[in-house]
Amino acid sequence: MTGVTVLTVAGVLAWFAQSPEPVSIHFYIATGLGIGLMMLLTGALMGLVFLSNGTGHDDAIGDD
Repeated sequence: MTGVTVLTVAGVLAWFAQSPEPVSIHFYIATGLGIGLMMLLTGALMGLVFLSNGTGHDDAIGDD
């Protein structure tokens, strides 16, 4: 997931760099951190969902 995140952030920043309008360095920093942290957090939470399902914790809840 980290590799996909790095490639995505690099692609988005390269796309913004081709813009004819000048963009502040703060925009690049905020965009890189925002997209990067969101993708890594999403990957971690998805991993926890699969872990919870695989260990049987989801089956422990009864339907009373």
